[in-house]
Amino acid sequence: MRDTLMLAVVAVGALAGCGGTGSTAGTGGGATKPTGERAALVAKIDSLISAPIAAGNVAGASIAVVKGRDTIAVQGFGLANVELAVPTMPHASYEIGSVTKQFTGAAIMQLVEQGKVGLDDDISKYLPDYNSQGRKINVRQLLDHTSGIKGYTEIPEFRTLQVFDYPRDTLVKIFAKKPFDFEPGEEEIYNNSAFFLAGLIVAKVSGISYEEYVQKNLFDKAAMKDAHYCSERKIHKLKVTGYDSDSAGLIQKSPLSHQWPYAAGSLCASAIDLVAWNEALHRDGKILGAAAYQEFLNPGVLNDGTVLGYAKGIAVYPRLGRKAYHHGGGINGFLSENIYFPDDSLSVVVLFNTAGPEGPDKYALQIAEMILGKPADAAKPVDGDPTRFAGTYAGRGRGQATEITVAVADGKVTAKAPMLGDSAQALTYLGNDTFGRDEMRLVFSGADGRVTKLRIDIGYGNNLLVRK
Repeated sequence: MRDTLMLAVVAVGALAGCGGTGSTAGTGGGATKPTGERAALVAKIDSLISAPIAAGNVAGASIAVVKGRDTIAVQGFGLANVELAVPTMPHASYEIGSVTKQFTGAAIMQLVEQGKVGLDDDISKYLPDYNSQGRKINVRQLLDHTSGIKGYTEIPEFRTLQVFDYPRDTLVKIFAKKPFDFEPGEEEIYNNSAFFLAGLIVAKVSGISYEEYVQKNLFDKAAMKDAHYCSERKIHKLKVTGYDSDSAGLIQKSPLSHQWPYAAGSLCASAIDLVAWNEALHRDGKILGAAAYQEFLNPGVLNDGTVLGYAKGIAVYPRLGRKAYHHGGGINGFLSENIYFPDDSLSVVVLFNTAGPEGPDKYALQIAEMILGKPADAAKPVDGDPTRFAGTYAGRGRGQATEITVAVADGKVTAKAPMLGDSAQALTYLGNDTFGRDEMRLVFSGADGRVTKLRIDIGYGNNLLVRK
């Protein structure tokens, strides 16, 4: 259910080799030897991240765990390059995929702050040649995935285009001709085309390239020393090699020109760079003023008043029952997760140089749970007869239709859908005709005592399904 810009199908891999390198514990980024409870915590983190590497599912990883001024761990694991058996350094740089989107959202908000962009302006004001097919699409809808524009990673033509360095308007002309997934503001479907357009707006309004803008106004301000716009050609020190995987093990990642992920997913950074970003953005006010920052985190709202779990390039729904600002990323050869818990000033960043069967999100959450503790149990007894929810519901989804079957057995409500692995998964009742499964929320509704609709909210998407 996490976001991805990946363009290759990946499966289970197998390659041995694990172990961490780099600094752990101390304060202010120091490498002091941990003792007592801290030593036990660091050992648990080391064991956790080493496991998928030892299992052969991940080539290498980097983490950064910082709480307030206390650096708990900044560490590299496994191999930065498998062919040459190069160990991963603590400050290794990775392609962070869609974690890029919060940088694009912040760039737009800086321009809003300067009076150069209006969130409610029609995008035609800044991109007059874009074919919006007669629809009004505002800047805000680009940033919260509610524009309805067809996502380019979901169209067949992009598979051919992705390895070439054609002008960027080549891609725009392709997705602009596609039918809209829905009318602007009706639903939320994760959308890389929208962020591609947002990057073009940053360049048009600022008068410099998106790449230059991000370096000058975001990376430099946040003191992100190893961050850069990714390139498949340029050499950057400490940049790790990325891998995909198939049933036989790790393989070379599929080719992709960084002409295309662009403002949706073409930034590179180290784990500690992303901690610096979190602190500059969320804690220290170095990126946005107070009013612009609050608007940046203001969640999107659908036409029917439904409040989303996503703001402007950043997810704002809770993690571990706590306020959290976060985003995952996936791109050929790389997976990433960046979570910031503002009430605890805790950053947890986990980066993998393998796009395979293991994702960093669950590992980041496990590390956070080690530090913050388990969330309170939110489960409640189901109100009334649970069989009223049973049925098959269908509607839109990312790149394809979504269908989910809800059933009841022994009083337990389950859901079966491709997004859940095609096996029936038990749901937790949260009250008010709402169930949960991990970060998914299933909200049932209807009339005259009959349930006829199901809203699926996964933070990165919000779609209304109708009972068949």
